[in-house]
Amino acid sequence: MQIILMEKVINLGQFGDVVKVKNGYARNFLIPQGKAKRATANSLAEFEVRRAELLKADLAKLADAQARGDKIAGVVVTIAQKAGVDGKLFGSVTNADIAAALAAQGHAVEKSQVRMPAGHLKQVGDYPVSIALHTDVAAEITVTITGTN
Repeated sequence: MQIILMEKVINLGQFGDVVKVKNGYARNFLIPQGKAKRATANSLAEFEVRRAELLKADLAKLADAQARGDKIAGVVVTIAQKAGVDGKLFGSVTNADIAAALAAQGHAVEKSQVRMPAGHLKQVGDYPVSIALHTDVAAEITVTITGTN
């Protein structure tokens, strides 16, 4: 299926690119999320008419994400979890836990924006975590997990 990208999509293309993707990816993810539109003759003509307006909105989103990234960068989040004597947690700290802890500190972040390269955290300690606020903006924070009895 041919689609027009309405924003930058990692490993796919930039704003305004016309790309071919599998039907299910377009119908189930890109189009409902507002990241793309079908590339018909009408939609291509409409896109070219509104290109400057859409680009301006995309740049505003990027500027907002950069401002939020500057505020979040370097934040230390402390999460207390039950842990055994050896420092292993009963359960784990997930991206939802980190998003909730950031929200408690006044930083609104969705759990899908929390990137944990090593998976869920299952040990007491300090861990670097990336917050992807935009496709071009990622802020690094530190998550400190303390053990309780």
